[in-house]
Amino acid sequence: MFPKINEVLYIQIASADEKEEHKEYKSRIADTDDDSFLIEVPMQQGNSRLKRLFFGEELSISYMNESGVRHYFNTYVTGFEEDVVRLVRIRKPLPDEISKIQRRSFLRVHASLELAVQCDDLTRAVVLTEDIGGGGLSIYIEPDVKVQEEQKLKCWLLVPYRNGSIDHVQFEAEVVRIKKLESGRELGMLKFSQITDSERQKVIKFCFERQLDYRMK
Repeated sequence: MFPKINEVLYIQIASADEKEEHKEYKSRIADTDDDSFLIEVPMQQGNSRLKRLFFGEELSISYMNESGVRHYFNTYVTGFEEDVVRLVRIRKPLPDEISKIQRRSFLRVHASLELAVQCDDLTRAVVLTEDIGGGGLSIYIEPDVKVQEEQKLKCWLLVPYRNGSIDHVQFEAEVVRIKKLESGRELGMLKFSQITDSERQKVIKFCFERQLDYRMK
């Protein structure tokens, strides 16, 4: 059922950028343990460019078994190892999470969180998120907030946890797309451009807790 050492993996990366999300990368399993696969740094199909992955980044992976049947699973980056070459550690799925059908449901959750943003001209505003994940988030853009595609924003996110504690997550993000909703409002899709592993981990922790809440309902 599980892919084996030296097996080739085909990877797509969760991104608010639709062009990026449709790119396919290829990697190989270098090692495995009870909880993880260690894979080589992925290489883009067609041009052989290496793809740098970040902690918490969400991946959709496929591979062919010995019978030639393609299997799929979703996972995320849990760390890195420095061997002869740099290796990426990804979460090993549970057996029932491996499917013959592609399911692009990444670890992205709907959440209305307060996000303070600072634009290039140093103007600041507070907006609400629509969803959030380990690679980025979507925000509602109010008429008085001047945001455009490819713009860089400094951000401070208020993250509440189940135990009642609240964290502040600081990062920089790039606006990759602005979408007009049927309601007339605009939705800005942002990807993290600069975020520390510790700050990204706070976001992932919130997403896991929110997913757990959904499953318990």
